[in-house]
Amino acid sequence: MAVEGVMVPIALFVCAAVTAIGVPIAKAFARRLDREPRQASLPPEISGRLERMEQSIDSIAIEVERISEGQRFTTKLLAERNNAAPPGVSERET
Repeated sequence: MAVEGVMVPIALFVCAAVTAIGVPIAKAFARRLDREPRQASLPPEISGRLERMEQSIDSIAIEVERISEGQRFTTKLLAERNNAAPPGVSERET
């Protein structure tokens, strides 16, 4: 099918009409999306559950820190004990 000289101006006017109608519609749609809240609201039971999980994780972190402090203290005591052993006595005899 040969493209006649009449098809080019018709395609131009159709594209211009689609652009003239489509741009305002796209802008209105974009404004509507901007007005909607960005953060989805959580149900209260999920929010409460997340707060309890956060408190639990914080308390676990505190306990882990206490355990690591105890381990450092024990390691320090054992190192001092090995350094203070008499020179003639082996570690197994103490």
